[in-house]
Amino acid sequence: MPPLPPLLRATRPLSHSLLRLRPFLSTTTTSHKPLSTSASPRKPKAAPKTTTKTTKAKSAARTDESIAVTYPDPSAVPPSEPVVGAGGAHGLPTLATFSLQGRVGVVTGGARGLGLVMGQGMVVSGADLAIVDLNKDEADKQAKLIVETFQRENPGVERLPRVTAHFGDVSDAASVDKCVAEILKAHGKIDSLVTSAGFTENCEATAYPIERVRKLWGVNVDGTYLFATAVARHLMERKAKGSMVFIGSMSGSIVNVPQPQAPYNASKAAVRHLAASLSVEWAKAGIRVNCISPGYMLTALTEKILNGNPDLKSQWTSLIPQGQMGNPKDLMGPVTFLLSDASSYVTGADLRVDGGYTVT
Repeated sequence: MPPLPPLLRATRPLSHSLLRLRPFLSTTTTSHKPLSTSASPRKPKAAPKTTTKTTKAKSAARTDESIAVTYPDPSAVPPSEPVVGAGGAHGLPTLATFSLQGRVGVVTGGARGLGLVMGQGMVVSGADLAIVDLNKDEADKQAKLIVETFQRENPGVERLPRVTAHFGDVSDAASVDKCVAEILKAHGKIDSLVTSAGFTENCEATAYPIERVRKLWGVNVDGTYLFATAVARHLMERKAKGSMVFIGSMSGSIVNVPQPQAPYNASKAAVRHLAASLSVEWAKAGIRVNCISPGYMLTALTEKILNGNPDLKSQWTSLIPQGQMGNPKDLMGPVTFLLSDASSYVTGADLRVDGGYTVT
């Protein structure tokens, strides 16, 4: 009997480029041999005819040029909105160790999507925030919205959080150093870092231009490394403890189907292991480094793509044990935990926030 089709898997939402899928037919052949239970010879029964059953594909690990999903230009995607009802200084009581009060956090790629929501979660938990993004105008806008939302939900609060916006190309060392210097001038220090800047493209490996691979790795891997080491040098000069959270992906632990994205998957595996390696190297300096690996998250971009592809959304969610995609605000708690003293003995960990996807 030929092997059964492999279990279909998929990972975090896509952006850029083109998604190509090709379902394939699964063919199983079954046959039966006559069974004799007596020593005396018997005329064997005629074996049943071999039957071939063709079933509808349950796996789509191959591509089909006739099926394509075009990703919208970023300008066509609505901007992210601060989470309403996140609470803050007047929220429900919790352990004091979860507080980020008095700390300054940095989020790269913080003007949209997951980075923006995680940054807001840090502010709600008491931190001041520096948003780093290529789109400085959007970062400025979101910095103001975060403060306005916090003030609206916490009337009478004595002190408003300080949230600033900064341009930064995370793949360029000079730009990173300039950005860090600007943040230090605005806030005086940096205590924590979340590296959310990154992107994915879907292309078969044999057709993926090496220039695009290098660009992807430049942002996803080099960008994480450059910002982490720049902030680490600052913390070591201050002889201060700090906490970093690298944003990886469940793609760093599993192989994506139906979309082909080998370089992206490898880059997120690199981010995950970079976090583990730096956590050991910097442990004696009091710098903790952990990784969060999100699964499918329903960002504004993902929602716009899936609205025109209900079958794809159904396919993704059918593989998630919780039966639904994650919401960006589902990352607020994990990132606050890993940046706070509540996780003071946690370093080198990879926290998967994927609805149980990678354990099935």
